[in-house]
Amino acid sequence: MHLDVLDLRNFYYRTQLGRVAQRAIRDQVVKHWPPAAGQTVAGFGFAVPLLRPYLQPSRRVIGLMPGPQGVMPWPAGMENVSALCEETAWPLPTGLVDRLVLMHGLETSENPSAVLEEAGRVLAPGGRALFVVPNRTGLWARRDVTPFGFGRPYSVAQLEAQLRRHGFTPERSQSVLFAPPTATRFWLRTANFWEAFGRRMPWLAGGVLMVEASKQVYAPTRGGLRAVVKRPLKALQGVAAPVPKPAMNRE
Repeated sequence: MHLDVLDLRNFYYRTQLGRVAQRAIRDQVVKHWPPAAGQTVAGFGFAVPLLRPYLQPSRRVIGLMPGPQGVMPWPAGMENVSALCEETAWPLPTGLVDRLVLMHGLETSENPSAVLEEAGRVLAPGGRALFVVPNRTGLWARRDVTPFGFGRPYSVAQLEAQLRRHGFTPERSQSVLFAPPTATRFWLRTANFWEAFGRRMPWLAGGVLMVEASKQVYAPTRGGLRAVVKRPLKALQGVAAPVPKPAMNRE
């Protein structure tokens, strides 16, 4: 079940805990994918808080928001790039997107397989997707005071297995949000410390998983010119040898 877009907006833009979570996740997205010119970057679910660094250099940025969630104009004060869509039919051409981020779109969907099919369809060959989901062993999935307390939480093995079944190749994974999901001033003020500390301790369970995956592209097995010619022609093969002229009789 998708959360309402107003609840998501209020959390990420109007609470201190939401701004801390937004910054921690976005910093890791930018670390994986430094903004680059000429790329098409898209987000599905409520991924727009992570897309702002890409607005200026990218060829285009698109924020797709599923119908059950609702849509809001984004970014504020600029030309709108967000759009309402069916979660099983995105209004994008096949192979358009170079970088795709899904947040609050997979774990809350009633049809995650169809979401992954659409993600694979719109992703360009060589493109990358980043899936941001609640960590089933983390604290954030166990409390409903944040959006990560709703939907189906994942382990890394579960998410990677699901991605492989839909034509993705998992490349790397990591945890973020190591501070507890509380608005207590101490934890909010020390959030940056806990993020840095957690990344140095791989055994710690962050509240959110980030799995980067590429799209599998298979070479065609038939079609086009055959790669092997059983009896290749040699140079000048088939050209008749010159016939010598008959000698002239001298009288």
